[in-house]
Amino acid sequence: MDDRTKHFKRLRRLRGSARRWSVLGGGLTGAAVVLTPYAGIGIADAAWAAAAGGSMVLAWFRWSDHRELARTPAPPPPPAIGSPRLAAAIERFPAGRTVMQEVRRQKNRYALRGSAIAASWERLDQASQTMAGFADRLTGAGEPAAIEAASAEQWLRDLGQRVASVERAIPLTQGTRREALERSHAGLTEQFVDGVAEYENLVTAAASYVAEDGHPVADSRHPAYFSLIEAADRLRGFAEGLAELRTSEIKVPTSDRAGSADTNR
Repeated sequence: MDDRTKHFKRLRRLRGSARRWSVLGGGLTGAAVVLTPYAGIGIADAAWAAAAGGSMVLAWFRWSDHRELARTPAPPPPPAIGSPRLAAAIERFPAGRTVMQEVRRQKNRYALRGSAIAASWERLDQASQTMAGFADRLTGAGEPAAIEAASAEQWLRDLGQRVASVERAIPLTQGTRREALERSHAGLTEQFVDGVAEYENLVTAAASYVAEDGHPVADSRHPAYFSLIEAADRLRGFAEGLAELRTSEIKVPTSDRAGSADTNR
């Protein structure tokens, strides 16, 4: 919890406490004023009066603290995630870049909730994440496709935000202007949906390129595959040799044993 949040939380607590003591003091004062004339001033009436006076004094102190804290300038708010400096500092690290991308994605999704293009926007998100996984593998002939995909994604996201903005303005428009705005919205929506479909086709083509580029020669294995097999066989042979050395017994000939016994005698 930051200092600004703590400041306003304490301000609310003081205001609530002052209100409670004010209500309690007012109630006790009224009870003392009403009940005292019936039986005169006695010990009970003194208790009522003391409780009422103490409550009013505490209420006054609480209101004084509240006014003093309210006059104190609130701490500055913490830098928002959208701050350019903070965002740039976070995106210097790979994990921070991933976090910022996820924050922006969730923010855009929240802004488009209930929109006519919400489903297409979800498809665009999935396709863009898939394309991001291919970015480092689209080399050579596939590199221009990666550049085109990035440009197309930016255009589609801008178009989607435009469609959502026009859609929010439709209920505020009446008459012939609304009909014209609805036609424009329908045209933009159709353009966005078709653009997302073509972007998905581009991602599919990129996946095919990456898959085929993984084995350049038909019906062949990558050299690393055979290296793995050789390494596994080599380690297996070493392991079997070590096992044989550990379990084998060194046998001493019988003649050597007899000669050793005679010598000892």
